[in-house]
Amino acid sequence: MDGVRVLVIEDDRELAEAIALGLRRERMAVDLAFDGPSGLEHGLVNDYDVIVLDRDLPGLHGDDVCAQLIQAGSRSRVLMLTAAGTIQDRVEGLGLGADDYLPKPFAFAELVARIEALFRRSQPAVPPVLAYDELELDTARRRASRGGRALDLGPKEFGVLEMLLAAKGRVVSAEELLERVWDEMADPFTTAVKVAVSRLRRKLGDPPLIETVAQAGYRIGG
Repeated sequence: MDGVRVLVIEDDRELAEAIALGLRRERMAVDLAFDGPSGLEHGLVNDYDVIVLDRDLPGLHGDDVCAQLIQAGSRSRVLMLTAAGTIQDRVEGLGLGADDYLPKPFAFAELVARIEALFRRSQPAVPPVLAYDELELDTARRRASRGGRALDLGPKEFGVLEMLLAAKGRVVSAEELLERVWDEMADPFTTAVKVAVSRLRRKLGDPPLIETVAQAGYRIGG
């Protein structure tokens, strides 16, 4: 699911890294934190769609992390994880401002479904098919075409094109693309965005659709 940025705050490194690996395979951009203080810092500094928050964290309890994020005005959706699955635990977690709750152990497919549901709740409604001129992008089926010709796009190319079309003519900066389509593991000085846009332009063909706006970014249909 391109364009979804997730923070996983989990002190069990093996579990956290396994979750991150699986979510990245689902085309999500994932950052990791292994204790309460670093998780809170990540959550306050960066704009995440969903924060997967373990309740029992060292340094700062997950309840306190959640409460401080809410107090700071964070718009991230919070999915709280806990090894204790009692109704009282769930009530307490949701009472702190968490948006959803998932007891351990959990099926990975359910975690993905919960994250996707929270992401949809956090976003304005986006048409299942984005279009401009003869270009169509079916976000549900992960298909793209121009003038009826199917386009073979990689995950990053698809993510970039989806963001540009969803922006409806607004200029999207390289930094925004890097943040939303990649994750914090990407070097901010990398040419990844430039390379992806270049490949995308070649695949889209002529006449060119993606405009480069000097010192600002890229847009389609400005």
